[in-house]
Amino acid sequence: MESKIISTPQNLQVLYEDNHLIIVNKRPGDIVQGDKTGDVPLSEVVKEYIKMKYDKPGNVYLGVVHRLDRPTSGIVLFAKTSKALPRLNKLFKEKDAKKTYWAIVKNAPPKQQDTLAHYMKRNPKQNKSYAHIKEVPDSKKAILEYRLVKNLNNYFLLELDLHTGRHHQIRSQLSSIGCPIKGDLKYGFDRSNKDGSIHLHARKLVFNHPVKKEILEVIAPPPNDPIWDASRA
Repeated sequence: MESKIISTPQNLQVLYEDNHLIIVNKRPGDIVQGDKTGDVPLSEVVKEYIKMKYDKPGNVYLGVVHRLDRPTSGIVLFAKTSKALPRLNKLFKEKDAKKTYWAIVKNAPPKQQDTLAHYMKRNPKQNKSYAHIKEVPDSKKAILEYRLVKNLNNYFLLELDLHTGRHHQIRSQLSSIGCPIKGDLKYGFDRSNKDGSIHLHARKLVFNHPVKKEILEVIAPPPNDPIWDASRA
C-alpha cells in the first residue's frame, strides 16, 4: 500500500473559517474521530491548527457535527463554539444541510439520473450495511438522487444528492445497482486503491449559517490523482 498523505496542522486544507465554525477538506485516510486504531483523529488536528494559528493557551473547543468514512475525502464541518454546535447538530438532524457527493464508478448506471430508495440494514460485526428493496426488521429508509456527470474512458463520474444519512449509504446503494465505487472492495469493486482510499468525495455543502443566518455554500476540490484530475478537466 502506498504511503498516503494525512492531514496535519501544517497542511490542513481549510475551506472556510470564522469565529463559529471551521470547514476542512478531509483527505482519504484521515479519521474524523478517534477509534480503536489509536490514530490521531482529524478533530485533534483541527484543534492543534486553531491553537497554533491563534496562539491559544490551554484547551481548544471543537465540536464534531458529522463524520465521513475513513477512505472517503471531502467536506467536514466542525463547531468552534458550544453555542454553534447544537444549532449545527439540529441543521443536520432536520436535513437542512444539503450534501452533494461525487463518486467514480466502473459501470454505467442503469439511467442517466434516478432516485434510489432502499431500506438499509447495518451489520455491526462486518461494519457493513445492506440495501434492501423492501422493508426488513431493523432497517432504515435511505434515499439518494444520482446524475451521470461524465464518462471518463473506463469510469463514470456520478453526482449524488443525499436525502438521508445512513451508515455506508452511498457505497451500499450504488453497489446494489451494479455501480460499486472505485477502490471499494467491501461493496464489490474488484480491487482496492493503492493508498486504501475509495473514489467517493463529499463535494458540496449548503446550509444556513447558525449565527450569521446567511446561506453558506462550500465546495471541496477532490484529491489529486489521475482519475479525479480527469473528472475536473
